[in-house]
Amino acid sequence: MPKKVFVRTFGCQMNEYDSDKMADVLNASEGYEPTDRPEDADLILFNTCSVREKAQEKVFHDLGRVRHLKMANPNLLIGVGGCVASQEGEAIVRRAPYVDLVFGPQTLHRLPELLSARRLSGKSQVDISFPEIEKFDHLPTPKAAGPAAFVSIMEGCSKYCSFCVVPYTRGEEVSRPLPDVLGEIAALALGGVREVTLLGQNVNAYRDSTSAGNCDFTDLLDHVADIPGIERIRYTTSHPRDFTHRLLEAHSRIEKLAAHVHLPMQSGSDRILAAMKRGYTALEYKSIIRRLRAARPDISIGTDIIVGFPGETDADFESTMDIADEVGFDTSYSFIYSPRPGTPAAGLKDETPHPQKLERLYRLQEKLDALESGIGERMVGTLQQVLVEGLSAKDPGELAGKSSHNRTVNFPGDASIIGRFTDVRITQARRHSLRGELTPVASAVTA
Repeated sequence: MPKKVFVRTFGCQMNEYDSDKMADVLNASEGYEPTDRPEDADLILFNTCSVREKAQEKVFHDLGRVRHLKMANPNLLIGVGGCVASQEGEAIVRRAPYVDLVFGPQTLHRLPELLSARRLSGKSQVDISFPEIEKFDHLPTPKAAGPAAFVSIMEGCSKYCSFCVVPYTRGEEVSRPLPDVLGEIAALALGGVREVTLLGQNVNAYRDSTSAGNCDFTDLLDHVADIPGIERIRYTTSHPRDFTHRLLEAHSRIEKLAAHVHLPMQSGSDRILAAMKRGYTALEYKSIIRRLRAARPDISIGTDIIVGFPGETDADFESTMDIADEVGFDTSYSFIYSPRPGTPAAGLKDETPHPQKLERLYRLQEKLDALESGIGERMVGTLQQVLVEGLSAKDPGELAGKSSHNRTVNFPGDASIIGRFTDVRITQARRHSLRGELTPVASAVTA
């Protein structure tokens, strides 16, 4: 009977990608098969994220919830990976001695060796080193698990924003060699993948210095667009400091680029942006958006915004509200600032009461929700090219897919078109999705 692994993932798409790779590594090395039930698992892994408030405490809370499984089955192994693991290291084992493995984002490929060492020694194993790009050289050949796939093209971050822990948990920016990235995408395309999302903490900082001419992110996009079978390209998350003129121009030239860009703003106040060490002004951010829309008029913009950064005044917050109105964000992630241990901002004086921060967040989210709803309503009646990814989560009698603008679209249709692009006319806008119907031509094709 095959061994089973349960993986719980927290945080960003990079962590989702890493969790998939953990499962691939364990399957290839020891035949582990995934399970959705921790009580059925031989190995439980928590892939953690340290971005949100009290991330460490949440990890120990989840560990406590599976401790009884370990007590009932001494052969059960428990591991903690990801950014909290990288940040806390051996402190996790000291506080929770029943944890068998602690590994960072850059050492997940060493899971088989860590498991072997744990079994042989009977002692917990900790490896939170930063072996740069070694991880990608030891991962199994990628397998397509549907028509859309994530592909990590770089690791780490060298921006050192004052609020962010990522450079300390994932290391500095390191790009994968161009041939490796293209080889992975080509293999996925042969397996039926039609859309790839290129991943990186600051994905547009990609630069492969081993290639002739120093391949940058725009060069990479051109190469990916040339891969047979790939029909749509997305990328996340980009950074305003790395949004070059060449990348802006690519959005008018590369037809396969999706009509959606996620570009974190964080604040609309120059004073707060400087305190965050973001490296751009509000005017510079708005200039990028203006030039993006000149290059691709139908493009939708997503963003991240932090409310209540230390020292944020009412005037600073109103600047953020004004830019949200001016830009018209289609999607957004907004949350109250919480200090991350070890970051420069953690030591800043913060005199704003929490209720006031909450009030600001509610006001901002109300505005952002209204903007998103308005954009959705304006899409009613339009024709959208949708990649059909599978059955609808809410109604298995319907299909679901993503538009170029990264909107989920649900519509009636035959399962035979899963994995293909099809034209869908939008009939209704809902809170976070769209409803539609196949066009007569598309319906005829599937008949």
